Amino acid sequence: MTRRNTPRVTFIGFGEAGQAIASGLRETGIEQITAWDILFPDSAGAKLKSAGKQFSVRAASSAADAVHDADIIISAVTAASSLEAAKSVEPHLKGNPYYLDINSVSPGRKQETARLLDGKARYVDVAVIAPIHPARHRTPMLIAGPHAEAIMPLLEELDMKLKIVPGETGKAAAIKMIRSVMIKGLEALTLECYLAASRAGLLDEVLVSMKNNYPTLDFAAMGDYNIERMANHGERRAAEMEESAVTLRELGLEPLMVEATVARQREMGRIGKDASVRATLNDGRAAMLNAISAAKGKH
Repeated sequence: MTRRNTPRVTFIGFGEAGQAIASGLRETGIEQITAWDILFPDSAGAKLKSAGKQFSVRAASSAADAVHDADIIISAVTAASSLEAAKSVEPHLKGNPYYLDINSVSPGRKQETARLLDGKARYVDVAVIAPIHPARHRTPMLIAGPHAEAIMPLLEELDMKLKIVPGETGKAAAIKMIRSVMIKGLEALTLECYLAASRAGLLDEVLVSMKNNYPTLDFAAMGDYNIERMANHGERRAAEMEESAVTLRELGLEPLMVEATVARQREMGRIGKDASVRATLNDGRAAMLNAISAAKGKH
């Protein structure tokens, strides 16, 4: 197999993650990259197609067109659409391609998707465990399932940074979903705490006080980062946390904290679209908090 001519890679879903990984793979020498997104036929899909043209990704005319000669299919859709995306391509699969499911969904959903594609594609449970930018296809990922060992050398040849999680399909997803309880929960706690401190006129004092308990943490930088991430990606994070709630229920735990995180992330996703908030996203926690506090009354 020659790296510059194969594999033929197809993306199902061509939002931020798909575009980032595709652009990185193009730079490694992959020549044939195709994408399909359910938005392509609509006016909203024009922006996605335009992004693909920048690095010579062929925009498919349908899910069937996208996968008909693919060696590797990367599913990068919204969490709620992951199973539907697999159903859209399942009748059209040929040649037993690899199917990399990078969606942030519960282990149960990954296992259900693997069963759907059994015999049609070699399903790989993939968990992206760091922001997709700036590393793009080199972003650290976990992979699991019966085909993880087989695909590992090929993906490493493409400069992807992977670690195999031993065990069945869903193990990588479980790590992603469980760690998100803490990671996305900390974001929500940061916003709630810092917003209250800002309204009380005590933001700096509260940050200094927290250092007494956790002297190694940079609470100022945490505020800048976590609040910006929620403003930019709150709605997507809320959808991911709903999958974390499903994961906890699959494990017999009531997701009390997770459900509160869903609400705070979703609210921030709406507020983060406000022009006054967006104008402050590079200006630090104090400016962001002031804009968010003012915008909350409008949402």
